[in-house]
Amino acid sequence: MNSTNAPKGSRNLNDSTDTKRSRGFKDVASIDMYLQFNTEVDTSMVDTTLTIRKDYKFNYLQKDNFGLMPFANIGQTYNSLSFNAINFETSPLFGARARHYNYMDKNDVQYYQVPTPWTRLTYKTAFEQGQMLDAFFSVNLSKQFNFSIAYKGLRSLGNYQDALTSTGNFRISTNYITKNNRYTAKAHIVMQDLLNQENGGIKDDDIESFTSGDEEFIDRSVFDLNIENAESILEGKRFFLNHSYAIVNQKDSTNTNRLAVVNEISFEDKYFQYYQDTPSSAFFGDSFTSKINDKVTLEDFRTKIYLEYINDLLGEVSFGINYTDINYGYNSVVLFSDQLIPNRIKGNYIGLDASYNKTLKSINLKSKASLNLSDEFTGSYIDAELGLKLSDDIRISGGVNVSSKLPNYNYLLYQSDYTNYNWYNFNDFKNVNTQQLRFNIQSQKLFNATFDLSNIENYTYFNLEQIDDEGVKVIKPKQYNRSVQYIRVKAQREIKVGKFALDNTIMYQNVLSDSEVLNVPTFISRNTLYYSNHIFKKAMQLQTGITFNYFTEYNMNGYDPLLAEFYTQNTTKLGGFPRLDFFINAKVRQTRIFLKAEHFNSSFTGYDYFSAPNHPYRDFTIRFGLVWDFFL
Repeated sequence: MNSTNAPKGSRNLNDSTDTKRSRGFKDVASIDMYLQFNTEVDTSMVDTTLTIRKDYKFNYLQKDNFGLMPFANIGQTYNSLSFNAINFETSPLFGARARHYNYMDKNDVQYYQVPTPWTRLTYKTAFEQGQMLDAFFSVNLSKQFNFSIAYKGLRSLGNYQDALTSTGNFRISTNYITKNNRYTAKAHIVMQDLLNQENGGIKDDDIESFTSGDEEFIDRSVFDLNIENAESILEGKRFFLNHSYAIVNQKDSTNTNRLAVVNEISFEDKYFQYYQDTPSSAFFGDSFTSKINDKVTLEDFRTKIYLEYINDLLGEVSFGINYTDINYGYNSVVLFSDQLIPNRIKGNYIGLDASYNKTLKSINLKSKASLNLSDEFTGSYIDAELGLKLSDDIRISGGVNVSSKLPNYNYLLYQSDYTNYNWYNFNDFKNVNTQQLRFNIQSQKLFNATFDLSNIENYTYFNLEQIDDEGVKVIKPKQYNRSVQYIRVKAQREIKVGKFALDNTIMYQNVLSDSEVLNVPTFISRNTLYYSNHIFKKAMQLQTGITFNYFTEYNMNGYDPLLAEFYTQNTTKLGGFPRLDFFINAKVRQTRIFLKAEHFNSSFTGYDYFSAPNHPYRDFTIRFGLVWDFFL
């Protein structure tokens, strides 16, 4: 028996070529019976096909990273080339947002329903002395009860000094439903630790040496870095339970009338710590101590209970109440001659939640809203979307999102052993108010496109400021006292001619207001020309091609390792350089193999590629990986 194949009769419904039944298995299960879903119950089938979308997702984040600019080493942060003003939060978020790209939130955790045990191994090489491995296993112990366990680990030394990354994401999920479908439960435990060495990028004096392409500096370990002997770590654990009981559970082929009470409980404990053996006074300014050890914690407990009513005529309606208890801060206060920096932001408050969803033939209306009943932690959002299916191929939708919430916690309170990085703005900063209008069109035959127009009031950002004549610069939180208007248009179209295809994705964006607080490139483009075919008597599927990535030059956000945040700067323009990747992908049974020559043009199109000021992008490298599915 060969466990690398799906069971007999297995076929991915998205792959019209994979129609043969695997040998050696009984006619027990097909691939469309392997399901995964999240807390929003967005269900999808397990997909083992090889498409160009799988190439885009085969990275550290395991999702399409269009609009993100990776740093030199895998596992470091990403510089966002775009901005999304849509918001579904009523409370501030934990800081260190630059380290959260690989931090799994509750909606990132999947739940499963599988007829037979399923294992997936994802492997990819890293940069110098390391690799990435994501191992996953799911099994239904009964038809009603599923259990899954997974761990994604990474270690990569990197090509620059003090650039080591070491991360781990451990998660357990389970879901249960009674035979009469009255009681359902979904639960997960996630424990994560994301450690990075921090070097602050190459020094200003070495930038010319990098861009010149001098052979003496091709070995990137010879560069002098801004920071030495520094590390930061983001660590968190979360316990989550969502369960419901149907008070009325009448359902047949002609009528649906269901009333359920739903309860959700979540507790998350996380911290971010930056420590350094010797202060970098020339980079961050003066310090209180001879060693830097900054640590901030957040305890976040949330629970909500609501009624959910489903009826053929009325649709799906829910309304409930939520409770939040937060404890954010540090272990001691900081006292200056003219200011006291407190150590904690604490609060507990209740709020209201509501949602509505109705489908009538080809029309779908869905909306949800939330409101905090608190004077200190005021916050709310409302989101509504109307969708219309014009044909089997064309679907259009439009929506609006209006939200208001306090800035993230590290804008409101921050403490550090560096004297310039201490502030308290809880009583000074106003809520960030956003309004977004969006429109989407989806069509495989025509194109896919999204459009959104956003207005942001009290936009909050980190700003680069010079504090003395010696060139010491620090990052300070700021609130813009005027409105920021921002427009974004994204279009995607794949053109196929025989066994060749050209997949194009382009984004246009513009900040309409006359401000320099939100900087984005005008154009972002990704174009992939590739060839796809089945070879060796259709035993192997082969894909090979070239991907072109480009974004226009602009005042690119800088990265502050102490805060683990990106900041706005208006002195250094970066971008305008091409990135070319050559790839060969293959699929043999349920194994997908990926071989890529990343940025192979780096040596002949100019050494002007940066992920952020002082942070060069990665050089030409060849990387290998695979995804291996086992269906037992």
